[in-house]
Amino acid sequence: MDAVMRKKIGMRVAMITMAVNFALAAMKLVAGIFGNSSALISDAANSATDVVSTLIVIIGLSLASKPTDASHPYGHERLECVISVILAIILLATGGLIGYNGIMSLINGKYLTAEAPNGIAIAAVAVTVITKETLYRYTVKKAKQIDSVSLRASAWDHREDVFTSLGCLVGIVGGIIGYKILDVIASLVICILIVWAAIKVFIEAVNKLVDKSCPEQIVEEIKTVLLSVDGVVSVDDIKTRMFGDRIYVDVEIGAYEDLTLKAAHAIAEAAHNRIENIDERIKHCMVHVNPVSSPLPDYFGHKGGSP
Repeated sequence: MDAVMRKKIGMRVAMITMAVNFALAAMKLVAGIFGNSSALISDAANSATDVVSTLIVIIGLSLASKPTDASHPYGHERLECVISVILAIILLATGGLIGYNGIMSLINGKYLTAEAPNGIAIAAVAVTVITKETLYRYTVKKAKQIDSVSLRASAWDHREDVFTSLGCLVGIVGGIIGYKILDVIASLVICILIVWAAIKVFIEAVNKLVDKSCPEQIVEEIKTVLLSVDGVVSVDDIKTRMFGDRIYVDVEIGAYEDLTLKAAHAIAEAAHNRIENIDERIKHCMVHVNPVSSPLPDYFGHKGGSP
């Protein structure tokens, strides 16, 4: 998939996500105030952060899709990972703030004097769970389609929001039946889930920033394809690295030492083309050819092979 189409799909998902999160944030804030639920108000703050996060994802997709230039010959794909790190930091800060408010409420006993939640809060949670689960399934499908780390992070944020809202529900019901402390505990659970999501997003983004290698199955597929190329005698080394959402491959292959330069180049070029056609994420493959002794001598006493 080319960069233009990838950007178009990513932007569409991001715009839908931002609109939905904005609507949910407003709904949960109103329902939290009139439904007397601190957990739901915390969840509203989480949704508001999601709106900001989506804006950051949009910026990341725009920057990552920029074409190569003299200063960036390998493109700008890693900028998406940088944006994901920023997103993780925002999630972490949001979770920390919610956790702080929950702990302070427990310490000063403020929750004891608060009014009990009501049915308005429960209705808001039900709408949130259905909406967020739908949004998760849609976003994760599109993230796989364009292999976007930032969209994948956004999808998992939707799934975390589902669990967060279920935690809200427990707190709200607990408050209704007389256990007001459960509403505060739900806020703390929300804090933990948000922090955990932030850690996962951060780790995935950093792994791509530091050139983490591809899964072993891709490496094995590369080896199999190389050995099927005419003229390749051996595969001496394979190095892969994730560069944003793209894959770069460096391989060393063996070919008979008495080949002409033209013949050796043809083998290397064939290997290069075959590797880049394995997976659309493979942006570039570098091939180095090592000399291998030919198995049989020719009539002139030299080791045989192609001229």
